[in-house]
Amino acid sequence: MGRSSGETVVIVGGGIAGAQLANSIEQIADVILIDPKEYFEIPWANLRSRVEPAFAERSVINHKEYFKYRKVIVSNAVDVMEQAVVTAEGRRVPYDYLVIATGHPYSTIRRRRDRLEKFQEDNQKIICSSSIMIVGGGKTGVELAGEIAVDFPDKKLTLVHRGPRLLPFIGHKASAKALEWLKSKNVKVLLEQSIDVESISESDREFQTSAGEIVRADSYFLCVGKPIGSAWLRDSILKEYLDRSGRLMVDENFRVGGLSNIFAIGDITDIPELKQGLTAQRHAMILAKNLKMLVKGVMGGKLVRYKPSQPQAWISLGRRDAVVQFSFLTVSGFVPGMFRSRDLFIGRMRKSLGLE
Repeated sequence: MGRSSGETVVIVGGGIAGAQLANSIEQIADVILIDPKEYFEIPWANLRSRVEPAFAERSVINHKEYFKYRKVIVSNAVDVMEQAVVTAEGRRVPYDYLVIATGHPYSTIRRRRDRLEKFQEDNQKIICSSSIMIVGGGKTGVELAGEIAVDFPDKKLTLVHRGPRLLPFIGHKASAKALEWLKSKNVKVLLEQSIDVESISESDREFQTSAGEIVRADSYFLCVGKPIGSAWLRDSILKEYLDRSGRLMVDENFRVGGLSNIFAIGDITDIPELKQGLTAQRHAMILAKNLKMLVKGVMGGKLVRYKPSQPQAWISLGRRDAVVQFSFLTVSGFVPGMFRSRDLFIGRMRKSLGLE
């Protein structure tokens, strides 16, 4: 292991962006990772893990596996001060450079073992149900419907989505292809309808949509959007840099509000682009280069500028198919599925963290 510079970099958030950055710079600085979980979870794999729990053994990774030489503080950050981050226990963690990567929280389960058990529970829930309702027709809802439809073709699936089309963040053509694929797998799709999720419970077997339609299901999964993980910043020194959506306003070097030593990467940024794992990785790799220059004090070093990525989206449909939207082309079916659906890029993600 290389010797650090003595500068302290604190990273808040152990998702895609935070984990990749921590792994990339741990040899050049005293890096501290603050995360409420003891593990990193590859988020796009958790749907496959519900139908095949063993899949999570490779996609749920203890922070210490890829971040071996530095410190992990398993706690929630609750405040940012000019020279320190404050945790839920009142601990002050000093920093020379701060990186905020709290994006979208995918799980609130603290221990890896308990997270793996939750996948087992979800799997049993699917196995024991003859009919299942999925609420939400974004990426998570569509991909979960695809996973269940392929692995459990005998299940009666109903997907309820409040919008006029599935996958509203991508183009109409890709959305239509996903809908056509789901219907071909006998998934009933109810568009422009919603479920009052606050009024339902696990014991319910009948659910009424906003249009008055009755959905009968033995179980359900909520796949609605998660809030941005920035509530803890609302009373901090960074509150003036939060936009109306709760995202941090950053410049082309990921600096928050132009501050010289505070950065943000991943889904929490206001960069106008699709929020997805590949993008978060790019953020982390570019910021890693810039932090290396700053920490080492490279004279005249010009920071790398980030250019928003071109629109591109991958939607896995079971184990063999996918819909892929590029800026100029939409492709669906078996060929794009070959590149992602089998392994979901888990091997590539693990390799980027130095794992087998």
